[in-house]
Amino acid sequence: MSPGNVDRVDQDAPQFGEDQRASHGSFALDVTFSAPPERVYAAFAEPELRVRWFRLPGESQTAEHELDFRVGGGETARNLFVSGDIQERLEYRSRFVDLVPARRLVYVYEAHVDGVRRWVSLVTIELTAQDGGTRLDWTEQYTYLVLSGDGMQDTAHLRGGTRLILNGLATVVDPERYRA
Repeated sequence: MSPGNVDRVDQDAPQFGEDQRASHGSFALDVTFSAPPERVYAAFAEPELRVRWFRLPGESQTAEHELDFRVGGGETARNLFVSGDIQERLEYRSRFVDLVPARRLVYVYEAHVDGVRRWVSLVTIELTAQDGGTRLDWTEQYTYLVLSGDGMQDTAHLRGGTRLILNGLATVVDPERYRA
């Protein structure tokens, strides 16, 4: 095979036309908790805590979740989302790149809808002790591979979904302050 030739195509890869390109961007969110950084970190690391706040949309009886919390390990979540006549198979796959207890998590993840890889993200979460609690800074750098329609709502959807996930985290690490 000569340089520059492709001898295989990833079956999940979308086939873009010449005028369609991957779309890149980033966003940052922050939230404060009254819980210490160790408790917030534990909510990411301990499977019994993680499943209480991290889930894909859909009914709980169709949800699947696996967590291997170590550098090089990862997380997989799957669910079936039904809304009216629409039914979507959702899948999340991540790999942990850097884990510093009570301080930092860095991971990459892929989001699949109906077997199609829609976007890939690099997420950095920093935990800082602040006023007896924790400030969590979430930075996400994303690449959309397949847009929804014209793509105008994709980033708002991703950012809003992340905010919902962080709200769920709050109910686990600050149960007295945030009631589910």
